[in-house]
Amino acid sequence: MGSYFIYNLLLTASLTVSKPDGLTDPPKVKGGEKTAFQTSGAWKPVTDVRADVAIVYGANNYKDITFEERVKSWRDHGYKTHFMTGVAWGEYQDYFTGKWDGINHLSEGQMDVKGDSIGHGRLIPYIVPTESYINYMKEKHIKRVIDAGIDAIYLEEPEFWARAGYSLAFKKEWQKYYNSPWRPQDASPENTYLSSKLKYQLYYNALKEIFTFAKEYGRSKGMNVRCYVPTHSLVNYSAWQIVSPEASLASLPCVDGYIAQVWTGTSREPTYFNGIKKERVFENAFLEYGSMESMTAPTKRKLFFLTDPIEDFSRDWGDYKKNYQATFTAQLLYPMIADYEVMPWPDRIYQGLYRKQNSNEKETIPRFYSTQMQVMVNSLNQMPLSSNRVNGTSGISVLMSNSMMFQRFPTHKGYEDPQLSNFYGQVLPLLKRGVPVKTLHIENVAYPETWKDTKLLIMSYSNMKPLASEAHKYLAQWVKKGGILIYCGRDKDPFQTVEEWWNTGNNHYKAPSEHLFEQLGIDRTAKEGKYSCGKGTVYVLRVDPKEFVLQSNNDKQFITTVKQLYEQKAGTLVFKNFFYLERGPFDLIAVMDESVNEKPYTAKGCFIDLFDPKLPVLSEKTVLPGEQAYLYNVNHVPDPKRPQVLAGAARIYDENAGKKQYSFIAKSPLNTTNVMRVLLPDAPKKVTITNTNGQVLTDIQSVWDKISKTCLLSFENSPDGIKVELQW
Repeated sequence: MGSYFIYNLLLTASLTVSKPDGLTDPPKVKGGEKTAFQTSGAWKPVTDVRADVAIVYGANNYKDITFEERVKSWRDHGYKTHFMTGVAWGEYQDYFTGKWDGINHLSEGQMDVKGDSIGHGRLIPYIVPTESYINYMKEKHIKRVIDAGIDAIYLEEPEFWARAGYSLAFKKEWQKYYNSPWRPQDASPENTYLSSKLKYQLYYNALKEIFTFAKEYGRSKGMNVRCYVPTHSLVNYSAWQIVSPEASLASLPCVDGYIAQVWTGTSREPTYFNGIKKERVFENAFLEYGSMESMTAPTKRKLFFLTDPIEDFSRDWGDYKKNYQATFTAQLLYPMIADYEVMPWPDRIYQGLYRKQNSNEKETIPRFYSTQMQVMVNSLNQMPLSSNRVNGTSGISVLMSNSMMFQRFPTHKGYEDPQLSNFYGQVLPLLKRGVPVKTLHIENVAYPETWKDTKLLIMSYSNMKPLASEAHKYLAQWVKKGGILIYCGRDKDPFQTVEEWWNTGNNHYKAPSEHLFEQLGIDRTAKEGKYSCGKGTVYVLRVDPKEFVLQSNNDKQFITTVKQLYEQKAGTLVFKNFFYLERGPFDLIAVMDESVNEKPYTAKGCFIDLFDPKLPVLSEKTVLPGEQAYLYNVNHVPDPKRPQVLAGAARIYDENAGKKQYSFIAKSPLNTTNVMRVLLPDAPKKVTITNTNGQVLTDIQSVWDKISKTCLLSFENSPDGIKVELQW
């Protein structure tokens, strides 16, 4: 029996085009949940981050403290408490060793073709989410968390490695799902596709079941439990050869939102551009955050953006600082997102030992970096939503699909897509020329919101396939109403011929593009060239997009085609080497190397440099290619007549302003230095800084800047609070 017939009977809505009908908006939350961090530890003065939410990680007891005591320790210091744990891995040794139900479950780990277990640590295998494992998560972890009064649950990283799929547990799931014997995925492209679809479906079902249970159990206790998925981007999972449900979860009523897990570790994955393979952290981060934003916007799910001042792998502090600035800038260039996970694992950030710059000697976080980091983190508490756009030509999008993850491993018939170049070939030639290209998810094409700002769409089926024919209806409708579609592809990769909807039953298309072209009213096997389609235009480029970046100077035809088509209908296509965004009082600048020129960007005005721990006031800021800038524009201060802290390495509480005085409490982790700029009507005549015991601090700095009308203050931080009183 043909495999397509088998899995067509079993295919669920999770693998098709999502429908907007009946979708419920996520619940509104009272009180601030704008900033958060995740931690497995209890509150400590050295990790008192001062975000709104402490996401307590893991529901297990530790040697000297219970889960409930960890939660209480953060609540006692003014934090809202949420909960996070891994859904594909975690400290679940009681399950694997049989302590929980008397059955050894180690065989449920993910396994590669050699029979080796794929693990996240000792006795922590990546999991095949079986029915018994799902029940374990519900009974052992979810119930306990809700019983502790937590109403927000994050199940992170639903990950199934593309190279996995050989364990006994997976073979059993294959038999149940496809009603046919397991097939080794390395044997054929079709087997790979089937294997990836099952991996995808297993975690879709697991999250659906666990989250549905969490909401029902919460309701039984009078609670409105919210459920979130912290996940890497589709860009990263595809690059790292991992399969995950990604976009399909955004249409589940039981999913309230995501955390976009983007940081130096994901964004430093090397890419090809102009024939050169190297790290392009800013550009990659921009694309990763963008794919998460475009994935969730049509379904109105809440989205937190994550950055990390360090990463999982050991580097030196200089490397961390440089790349943190790149990813931090990239996230802020999406002004429609204003909720942030400001850091994971504060214990390792504040207490971990990492190399000094250009040295093998290790040290804890240098004071200059912790001060800068805290300035950046505290700025997120006041980061506004904005209707402003990143400067540059808008309206160009690139189509993505969850099936990008399905073709990454193993290689078949010699067809290579090194470093996901079929994707990057569509985006980097534009991004490097200063075009803020967006991504558009094929799973969301049924939502009108998906098409809101797109004038020209670029797509290819060289690195992905449409999982449902229905998507082509929406694509064709958009083009016929006036859209511009550029299709790039030779349609020669081995996955074109897997048994799928386009070549089974009544369909006899040699490639899915043939069905799309038929819907568009052009020849099924359209040759390279331009075609009219209703009020719109289709241009077929018979080149795989990877060819635009794997070879030097090989993207000219692609860029020329995009420029000509865009300018015929949509306006001027501007090329430049920088991005700039005004977002409330914050100015974001990123200048790219490998671009149309190597000119620096110079901003003029009255700025506080937020990437400099000394918080200098500048009249001019020059940003070089390959660098970014984060500036507080003093000329754009909200309510400029009000005394206020404009920027600082501590969070501000209990502000009190009078005619000639202004006071507040500053809180931040122990063993860190606070630097802040305070806007005042006039130079202060008296500055008094005291600790919680009323003791006056003498080791302080106070400098007035008459141009910005700001007082620069510096003193040692305390989580208990430092009181600042200014009189003028």
